[in-house]
Amino acid sequence: MEKGTKSNITGNQLEVAVKTVLTGKGVELINYRVWDKNKENYEEELLLENVPFTTVYEHKGNTEFLLISKKYKLNIRIECKWQQVAGSVDEKLPYLYLNTIEAMPEKSIMILIDGGGWKTGAIKWLKDAVQQKKYTTEENDDKKIFVFSLTEFFTWANKTFNK
Repeated sequence: MEKGTKSNITGNQLEVAVKTVLTGKGVELINYRVWDKNKENYEEELLLENVPFTTVYEHKGNTEFLLISKKYKLNIRIECKWQQVAGSVDEKLPYLYLNTIEAMPEKSIMILIDGGGWKTGAIKWLKDAVQQKKYTTEENDDKKIFVFSLTEFFTWANKTFNK
């Protein structure tokens, strides 16, 4: 099996974990484009998948999920990144971070990042950038960005949905 194939399978498993955890909390899973055409037909506890946005390059982009919960007052975009083997995905983290602060419209964004193949310092750089609010301006410094491992995501979900 090629490296990219193995990484994709594992990355998909990360997304499956998010779906499993959140649907287990009573959130309905639906494709964004289906929901967008008939919003009135759906409940207010949703996990939308394949959610579009316009990137900092003004191209069409998609994020894995958008969690909307009226009950828990959530409107949080969830971006999943897995790196099992060494590669160049970690070099895309600054691009991802800039998209979270400049291009993604939600005020809350979760970056779920895991796997053992990240270059030394890559995840630390991302967490430091988030904590220090690097590259933010007055108009976007109110964004709340969370960087979680899969374990931290499980903990967050359990705390959030057991209030």
